[in-house]
Amino acid sequence: MLDAIRWDSDLIRRYDLAGPRYTSYPTAVQFHTQVGAFDFLHALRDSRKAIRPLSLYVHIPFCANICYYCACNKVITKDRGRAQVYLQRLEHEIQMIASHLDPGQVVEQLHFGGGTPTFLSHDELRQLMSHLRQHFNLLDDDSGDYGIEIDPREADWSTMGLLRELGFNRVSLGVQDLDPQVQRAVNRLQSLEETRAIIEAARTLQFRSVNIDLIYGLPKQTPQGFARTVDEIIALQPDRLSVFNYAHLPERFMPQRRIDSNDLPPPEAKLQMLEHTIEQLTKAGYRYIGMDHFALPDDELAIAQEESTLQRNFQGYTTHGHCDLIGLGVSAISQVGDLYSQNSNDLADYQSQLASDQLATKRGLICNQDDRLRRAVIQQLICHFSLDFADIETRFDIDFRACFNDLWPQLSSMASDGLISLESTGVQVLPAGRLLVRSVCMVFDAYLTQQNRQRFSRVI
Repeated sequence: MLDAIRWDSDLIRRYDLAGPRYTSYPTAVQFHTQVGAFDFLHALRDSRKAIRPLSLYVHIPFCANICYYCACNKVITKDRGRAQVYLQRLEHEIQMIASHLDPGQVVEQLHFGGGTPTFLSHDELRQLMSHLRQHFNLLDDDSGDYGIEIDPREADWSTMGLLRELGFNRVSLGVQDLDPQVQRAVNRLQSLEETRAIIEAARTLQFRSVNIDLIYGLPKQTPQGFARTVDEIIALQPDRLSVFNYAHLPERFMPQRRIDSNDLPPPEAKLQMLEHTIEQLTKAGYRYIGMDHFALPDDELAIAQEESTLQRNFQGYTTHGHCDLIGLGVSAISQVGDLYSQNSNDLADYQSQLASDQLATKRGLICNQDDRLRRAVIQQLICHFSLDFADIETRFDIDFRACFNDLWPQLSSMASDGLISLESTGVQVLPAGRLLVRSVCMVFDAYLTQQNRQRFSRVI
């Protein structure tokens, strides 16, 4: 893994296409309204019968301030009281879903996302966690992976103490960039001191893992300025880093219309930022996990990748892909067995459905055999940079070459270009191709067309 990435500008120029991030296959673009609450309840029944472990995702949509780059499902409000009605409906959803599951189904993973989960008051956070513990089998011995996203501007030492007391042992901090000029351009003023204080609190309170999010390609960014940010972040020694590419899609995400496109760095500057970041993080001892993710060698993700147990789902890279994922809250996505389902994206509709004692499931998809096969192929590639034909053949009772014969010209072309090695036994994504692994996965995506590619960000 020491040679995990080799920078190849020519290869990047040719294969830097728009495409999915593959937190699922098929992707959420394929979800449709023929799948609804009845299908979700049926899947929960199967989960209960099998007593499968659970991963819970809880969406808190509220933010006090708008960040212009943000593409999340959120509600911007200074009125903290708005959370109360939402929490009532969310607690009702928790109660309804839990009644269809077995008390023996252990919650191995829990994640609060948003929005800004720490928008909630301390009392509201206590109330919500108490309700979750009342209805789900949450672990009390600190062995679960219980994480929460934090805006350092919305938290302090007392907040961190409360979260630790409630059972959280992982935190993810949004930073994006430390340059004040960039921060003003995206309406997110956040000092290094604020960020450092939260990380120091997390260390003192023995949180197991700290993740920091950065974004390259934001307005007013320069390669030199972003390199300074990365150096400052490395000095804080987070366990994990997510370094995202900013995708400017103002036609889809209204807040991005406040960004002057003339302030965005040119493509060559973005590439420079990524190349420098990889050099800085590698020199500091971080491992490239895949996509935008880096981790220290003793982090669970790095260890899981070495042991070939790493997986990927709507929570991102995970060691809990064997769990049924239950999404709670507006826009939240569940993956239960072969069913994907998503709650309504509209806050008023979500709350109205639950007020009427109805689940807010609006759309989804049930995977067929071909979906399961391609999902397994994409999982191997995106998690381990390799694909073992014999393993897939045994699991799905197919002849790999015969089944995917029409893809061979594309794979052969990628092999000729040095993106992958293509053998009779499988595929290896080469160091020069690892940044472009999404492009390799896209070869196996049966749903991807030129039209729906426009819905996705570019690989780099």
